[in-house]
Amino acid sequence: MGAMTASPGRRVLLAAPRGYCAGVDRAVIAVEKALEQYGAPIYVRHEIVHNKYVVQTLEKKGAVFVERTEEVPEGNIVMFSAHGVAPVVHEEAARGRLATIDATCPLVTKVHKEAVRFANEDYDILLIGHEGHEEVIGTSGEAPDHIQLVDGPADVAKVEVRDPSRVVWLSQTTLSVDETMETVDALQEKFPQLISPPSDDICYATQNRQLAVKQMGAEAELVIVVGSRNSSNSVRLVEVAKQAGSRAAHLVDFADECDEAWLDGVSTVGVTSGASVPEVLVEQVLEWLSQRGFEDVELVKAAEESITFSLPKELRRDLRDEAAALVAERGGSGAAGASAE
Repeated sequence: MGAMTASPGRRVLLAAPRGYCAGVDRAVIAVEKALEQYGAPIYVRHEIVHNKYVVQTLEKKGAVFVERTEEVPEGNIVMFSAHGVAPVVHEEAARGRLATIDATCPLVTKVHKEAVRFANEDYDILLIGHEGHEEVIGTSGEAPDHIQLVDGPADVAKVEVRDPSRVVWLSQTTLSVDETMETVDALQEKFPQLISPPSDDICYATQNRQLAVKQMGAEAELVIVVGSRNSSNSVRLVEVAKQAGSRAAHLVDFADECDEAWLDGVSTVGVTSGASVPEVLVEQVLEWLSQRGFEDVELVKAAEESITFSLPKELRRDLRDEAAALVAERGGSGAAGASAE
């Protein structure tokens, strides 16, 4: 090994791919472009992506995040987040006379379309996902009478269907691959004629980030995942790291949340970030580690990513005019006094 140094073998394994996926990149750029094109405020229903830093940065630029469509004053522009929305939300926007920009990730839209198609064919749809997650609410809303949520293998026992020969599973795009397949196996045992979706719903970015962490977790005693608590794919990366053999794995939004005690007895640290995390936050964690003797950084490459999505088509129109026209359609009477509908 050559001459001994004061700190032998302190190294960082940096996951590739990590950070922004194509759907997040597209959604964040869509908000920035809308602000440039139409000026503030641009209202966004729910966090555009599940990342604290991104949301704070966009708020400073003039984005206004709301939980409900009804919070947006009529004649304004509202954007739907990357996680997608149920059809009823589009109806609320129309009722509120809002121009809309839909920044739903195309891979989420694909799952919505699968839900509609299988519901039209009168299948029972078993949606594997986490209760209350925005993506699950949006997908379920496409066919509420046909969809039931299965939140992990433990949920399978209580699933009941009308006809066991007409059952299909779909899933939230940001789950852990292994846990999802475990749920699917349990469902298949119960419903041998269960149909799988035409293509696995878990998105390429979720799978690739988990793959890199699996390779890393086998060697790293500690894995630091940069991401927010409400980011499903980031939370899954922590779980995957532990399952892959890492002694400890922690989720941090910012470098200053890292704890020096984590480094006790550790020679290899793995670092990755969730699909909604800007690279600057990862750089700050690497800097934090380097100040503590972890300067040697090796890339752990699990896949090549070259996927990009084109921006929402609404950014090619004049939405402020459209919003004004929606208000004017009422005969110009109500522009001043918004009615309490």
